[in-house]
Amino acid sequence: MNRSIGSPTQRSITSASAARGGGVSDFLQLDSGDAPKGGLADWLAREIRDAIADGRLPAGGRLPATRTLAADLRVSRGVVTEAYRRLTEDGHVAGRGRGGTVVVAVPHVPTPSPEPPDQPPVAAGAGLFTAPADDLGVFDALRAAPARIDLSPGLPDLAAFPRAAWLRAERSVLAGLTPSDFGYGDPRGTPALRTAVAHWLSRNRGIRADPDDVMIVNGTAQALRLLVDVLHADGVREVAVEEPGSLGVRQHLRPLRTPPVPVDAHGVRVDALRATGARAVLLTPAHQFPTGVVLGGERRRELMEWARDGGLVIEDDYDAEHRYDRPAVPALRALLPEHVCYAGSVSKLLAPALRLGWLLAPPAYRDALLDAKRLTDLGTAGLPQLVLAHLMESGDLERHLRLIRRHHRRRRDAMIAAIRTQLPGAVVHGAAAGLHLTITFRETSRKGAYEGSDTALAAAALADGVKVHPLSWHTQLPHPPGLVLGYAASGTAEIAEGVGVLGRLVR
Repeated sequence: MNRSIGSPTQRSITSASAARGGGVSDFLQLDSGDAPKGGLADWLAREIRDAIADGRLPAGGRLPATRTLAADLRVSRGVVTEAYRRLTEDGHVAGRGRGGTVVVAVPHVPTPSPEPPDQPPVAAGAGLFTAPADDLGVFDALRAAPARIDLSPGLPDLAAFPRAAWLRAERSVLAGLTPSDFGYGDPRGTPALRTAVAHWLSRNRGIRADPDDVMIVNGTAQALRLLVDVLHADGVREVAVEEPGSLGVRQHLRPLRTPPVPVDAHGVRVDALRATGARAVLLTPAHQFPTGVVLGGERRRELMEWARDGGLVIEDDYDAEHRYDRPAVPALRALLPEHVCYAGSVSKLLAPALRLGWLLAPPAYRDALLDAKRLTDLGTAGLPQLVLAHLMESGDLERHLRLIRRHHRRRRDAMIAAIRTQLPGAVVHGAAAGLHLTITFRETSRKGAYEGSDTALAAAALADGVKVHPLSWHTQLPHPPGLVLGYAASGTAEIAEGVGVLGRLVR
């Protein structure tokens, strides 16, 4: 039985082209039926030249092989060869042997000089740092802002990504795959990675979990979005959060309300949590963001009592692997699995670009979360999961962790030393672990150009080429001004220079 292929519009275009004796190519959607008689080479050279000029063919872009394009357009190979020769003589393209013919020069189009800004750079930066809670794109805007030194929190030493180990694991995985492995998989994640994560959590976080308890997600961000949908459907309208606590987390929890619960030197205050009446709370107990405190033993006992009374704990195991001056603390999930949703990822261990994480939920929510994951994306990409599983089970990931702990510790020490020298009025918080420090300013340090406004200070730093987070981004209640400073992604010289800029601005 014969069937027509393509839409009616596509069939009519192809039929019209065939009637004119032309051919259509996927390359630039060229149709040789549009060329004037006797002028095929001129027409083809002009079409390619126009595509280079308007950016459809950027410098470095490869042209199709002459034989392939000639067959698509139903013209002689000599027509395409002649068009390429003219473009080569013009200096637009060049032959690279087996590398083919590539674009080597793009016509220069003069751009008008930018209008001088109406406001100084500090004012422009200040716009980025004001009212960020209402702008979901604020972190994208800060990442895109040019700066010579980036002290934003949340990034590991990206230059230390284990490329050689990743490539070895990737080759090993690909060599062992069957054709069926390239199809749709289990939306919970590949069995190999779920097993590897269960083993990893048992070794490193004290969590006893079966692979069937593990769901692979696109980072902690997706874990939170899935939980929001499931909790909202269950009638939950608010999730209490730490104060101070991550602005990014509050954004991911929308549209649920996020009543703040104060954090002190021992962690979240459970008495204040009870007072909110919230049925769920999101915590970073291993290394609280941004203060760096660890949830103490007495508070853990109080929290477990609250959970047994019907509360749900969402545990973001933020920075748990990165510790320097204190022993590991057990995950809350290890203590009360029936009341804890546990989320973790490799964003701080390897790189955020991988978008790989895991979610362990109590049985009451497991099926609903699986349905939400299935409807969202049919499952996280399978090949990176298999490579990560190989790294985990081979021991390469633990070797990498030991390496970057040494890197991060040196950079943390460099930042503390620079703060002591350049910002003697600052109080350092959370130095024992993690990838960032938080500093607050004593009363005597709040006078002067910024008068206690950490957003104004952050804006001035950005105008001077240094990115930081103002502490007020991560607060809902009044709090002393401060900055959140990441140190893991910058070298020691950059850290010293960046803190020096902050010291000069404060002085």
